[in-house]
Amino acid sequence: MHMVILLKGIVIDMENKKINTIIEKIKALENELEIEANKEYEKFNCEISQKKAELFEAYKSSKEGLLKYLATAPLPFMLTFPIIWSVLFPALILDLFVTIYQAICFPVYKIPKVKRSEYIIVDRHRLGYLNFIEKMNCMYCSYFNGLTGYISEVAGRTEQFWCPIRHASMTKSIHRQYSNFLQYGDSEKYHQNLDKLRQELKTLEA
Repeated sequence: MHMVILLKGIVIDMENKKINTIIEKIKALENELEIEANKEYEKFNCEISQKKAELFEAYKSSKEGLLKYLATAPLPFMLTFPIIWSVLFPALILDLFVTIYQAICFPVYKIPKVKRSEYIIVDRHRLGYLNFIEKMNCMYCSYFNGLTGYISEVAGRTEQFWCPIRHASMTKSIHRQYSNFLQYGDSEKYHQNLDKLRQELKTLEA
């Protein structure tokens, strides 16, 4: 019986190491992607400063007029607009509640607060080749998708504090803290490492 338990423990440890290795590779690729994205952004800013007038003229000539945009937009697309924009109201309420939640609770848990401004970035509406509706759509998408990332980070830090256990089943969406979580069903390591994982949260950037 003890041999069976020992073998199970070895298998679990091997699986954990493999999973952790894969997660580390994913993190490395994410960092590489972020570096490349920043390089592209810096290159674009450099081009703007050097060819500002030329770029603005090109944007102006490629901008689609509002009337033409409305006339050529498929009717089913237009009919979905009220449904899309109706989701904005619960999103605003959720944004408010999550912000209040972390403002009150994170200092109690001694967890650095998530910087909302690093997730919700609204800047694409400044592009000159977008008409009014396209700018509004870009502002909406920037806000909503940034909000989901912001909420995911707040929820991830909360989950590491209260329940840092991986799921038994595969999940397609994981937050940044998930790689630190403990193996499903490993009660010994859970009780040994819970306080350690809570302490690690204090070292996160605000």
